[in-house]
Formats: sequence, C-alpha cells, structure tokens
Amino acid sequence: MFSRSANYYDELYNTLGKDYSKEAKKIAVFIKAHLKTGGKQLLDVGCGTGHHAGLLSKHYQVHGLDLDPNILSVAHKKHPKIPFYRGNMIDFKLNKRYDIIVSLFSSIGYVQTKNNLNKTIKNLAHHLNSGGVMLIEPWFSPDEWNVGKVFTLHVDQPDLKITRMSHSTRKGHLSILDFHYLIGTKKGIKHQVETHKLGLFFKEDYLDSFHKADLKVIHDPKGLDGRGLYIGIKP
Repeated sequence: MFSRSANYYDELYNTLGKDYSKEAKKIAVFIKAHLKTGGKQLLDVGCGTGHHAGLLSKHYQVHGLDLDPNILSVAHKKHPKIPFYRGNMIDFKLNKRYDIIVSLFSSIGYVQTKNNLNKTIKNLAHHLNSGGVMLIEPWFSPDEWNVGKVFTLHVDQPDLKITRMSHSTRKGHLSILDFHYLIGTKKGIKHQVETHKLGLFFKEDYLDSFHKADLKVIHDPKGLDGRGLYIGIKP
C-alpha cells in the first residue's frame, strides 16, 4: 500500500486539495442523523495517517486501525493520544465494540474480492453496538474505472519536491494503480514505486454485503466528496 510514501502522504493529498475538515463535518452530520446508541466510541478503519481520526477526536472517542505499519507510525506521531491498532479490516479482532465505525477514502477497495467484502462488513458489524452506525466510502465500480489514465501530482515546498505519476490498468474486477514517485530533498533525489490493487464492486455488491451482515443500509449517492457513502445501521 502506502508503505514507501507514508512520510509524504499528507503533503501529497494537501496538494490535491482534499478537505479533511469539511469531510469530518459531513461525517458528524451523517452520524447525528442515524446513530441510535447515544454513545461516542468511534473506530476509524483504514485510518491511514490519522487525519480524519484527529479531527473526529474533537467530538468522539476515537480509535484507529490500519494494516500498513509505516503509515500507522505517522499516525502515532501526529496523534499520540489516539490509540491506533494494526490489523486487517477483513478479520481484525478488538476486545470491544463501538457506536460508530467509519472506513473512508475508499479504503474498502483494498479487500479486493466480493468474498472479502462480505467478510469485512460482517466483521465490522460484529464490532458495532446495537443501534450503532457504520459509514463506508466506496471505491469505483467496474463501470466507472478508466483504464490507461495517467495522472500527475506535484508537491513544491522549499526543502521537499515530489512528483507522483500514476497509470491505471485492470485485471478482471481488480483496478490496478502503478505509482512512481520522484522525491527530492537536501539528501538528493530518489525514485520509489508502489502498486495498489483495489476491488471494483457494484452498488448491489455493497448492499448485499450489508444485508448479509444483518444491517439496515442506506446509500447516499454523493457522500462526502462525490464518491458516495453506504450507511449501515445495526438493529
């Protein structure tokens, strides 16, 4: 995943213009509309560097979980008071349940297969209190994925220059992103490569996974920034 670029993740997405603060406010609105427990225990699954977690911790008691140890290290440094756990969203086991579980910025795509999607939603539901709410921000559907797209992103700071170029391909229901980084610092210039593989799921795939986990599900087509949002509510 983002192991090689973890230390530059925030700089890259700040340049892209991702508005975490605006998204956190929208998340709070969705939670208020659907949460029935009255509690404030929140688990951020696929938390990355903890940017959402830090903002949400102003209003909720937040824990974070991610599979990537390097990106978790960044999250720990940024937010030392937030507990972060290493685990795979498919089968992690924490000895507690939460009122709110969120998985944002399309992290769910990394489960890759429909079978794993079913396991993941079931596992998240297991960690959710009755009356709790789950917010899942999806990745692209098979119909939305564009093969052969090239995209560049640039960071231009006095002591840090980064150019990231990506190229998209596809293998069956897997979207594949090849990232190439040129990173310039006072120590010199280095080239790094990452390959990301994310599952392409239809709307019906998500809905089916929520139903199999015995959750009521609502699909908001816009969501936080246009990617849509699946809202699961545990009876």
